[in-house]
Amino acid sequence: MKGKILTIFCVLTLVSCKVNQNAKNDLNYMQNIENIAIESSAKNSNSTIQSGDQLVILITAKDMDVVKPFNQNYSSSEMIQGNVTAGGNMPNQGMTTLSGPTYIVDANGNIDFPILGSINTIGKTLVDLKQDLKEKMERYVINPTINIRLANFKVTILGEVNRQGDYTISNGQGTILNALGMAGDLTMYGKRDEVLVIRTENGQVTHGKVNLQDANLINSPYYNLKQGDAIIVAANNTKDIQAKQNPNTGLYLTAASIAITAAAVVVSLIKK
Repeated sequence: MKGKILTIFCVLTLVSCKVNQNAKNDLNYMQNIENIAIESSAKNSNSTIQSGDQLVILITAKDMDVVKPFNQNYSSSEMIQGNVTAGGNMPNQGMTTLSGPTYIVDANGNIDFPILGSINTIGKTLVDLKQDLKEKMERYVINPTINIRLANFKVTILGEVNRQGDYTISNGQGTILNALGMAGDLTMYGKRDEVLVIRTENGQVTHGKVNLQDANLINSPYYNLKQGDAIIVAANNTKDIQAKQNPNTGLYLTAASIAITAAAVVVSLIKK
């Protein structure tokens, strides 16, 4: 009897160790990074300007007095705060400062710019708009410098992460790894091989899944995030099983373990 009990205990221990080892491997990101040829992902990193975007545009030149009319109602002492937080969590994390006049893209994709008038941004990236403004400014200013930042680049992260919520990336550029890092990473129950990204761009909704365990993630069109992306991390099988189990299952198992140990001790004493 004692031998059988010890055998069962050893088998359960070995199975438990095996499961834990597999679980540990499942938590590793980009496991095959050394075997992946990294392609250029620049073509996927540039998001087109969307209605509702807040663009910080500052025109500079050698003679700043010349460009003052193009920076109306702005002084160098004004600051626009870009706060990288979610749902009020950690309010000082990632605080950066953006400086310059702010223009909100209207429903028709236009911004109302001083002197130059209405400028359409439909289908343009920040780089495209910068070049467009530079060409228009050169009619009035010699060698103008155009500085453009997206002040409200926001992504939403939901599911099995440590801090769900909306996150603003102040520099207007970010990857899915950056975003998940701001959300405190996935929990141990997060499904790392099927992270869903929902994207709305130019009125069209698309979606795709990425595998954080596969280094090919770097070459995915969803690696570089775009304005308004939603990242959803599903729960893995372990979480599903736990959700279906009786909440007292752990207590029952503990009690059973104690009973088996006690029985083994009693059998040992009787044989003596």
